[in-house]
Amino acid sequence: MTAASAPPPATQSPVDRRTFVRATLDLGDVLLRPWGPWGAEREEVLDGLVSAAADPLIALWNPLATADRAAATAWLDARDQGWERGVGAAFAVLAADGALLGSVSVRWVDRADGLAMTGYWTLPEARGRRVATRATAAATAWAFATAGARRIEIAHAVGNEPSCRLALRCGYPAEGTLRDSHLFGDGAYHDEHLHARLAADPEPAGLAVEATAYTAVTSG
Repeated sequence: MTAASAPPPATQSPVDRRTFVRATLDLGDVLLRPWGPWGAEREEVLDGLVSAAADPLIALWNPLATADRAAATAWLDARDQGWERGVGAAFAVLAADGALLGSVSVRWVDRADGLAMTGYWTLPEARGRRVATRATAAATAWAFATAGARRIEIAHAVGNEPSCRLALRCGYPAEGTLRDSHLFGDGAYHDEHLHARLAADPEPAGLAVEATAYTAVTSG
């Protein structure tokens, strides 16, 4: 009588591996912290989101459903659930003193295929300081390295030229124009430029250090 053979080792599916796990990315003077319930800081965070929703550029290009504290609470809860399910990685971008500067996120478009999309917004006091560029570069590198992303896309309105420049600085070449692609905050559909990075693409010149100069200080 022959001994029973051992069961084959369990294997992970691509979807299992493509999971965003909470992490705080420390860029030195800027911190990327997962959006979610923050305990004693919650009221300040809610007020920051209400203020962000009222900013004219955010309201036009990145409308936030955070016009009041109740709406901001629902928005936070949705980002927290995205982390819980491993399908969305939404970071608050904070100054060293904890002040809110903006947000950057990566979410799965097709998780099984490794296709994701990133988006970002900043408050007026953070603009022109490369905060969004550094945050997007770090989130991109992190998603490729830890979640097995294969391709990450950026889509922005053709009229949003700063976003176009940011995408190019972060190594996302333009791939084409999507006609009447998205309904923006002015109530009109706009053409969008599509940019994309592949995991195999090299870091753009001058950004390699910024993209990887973070420390994942917490996880889980």
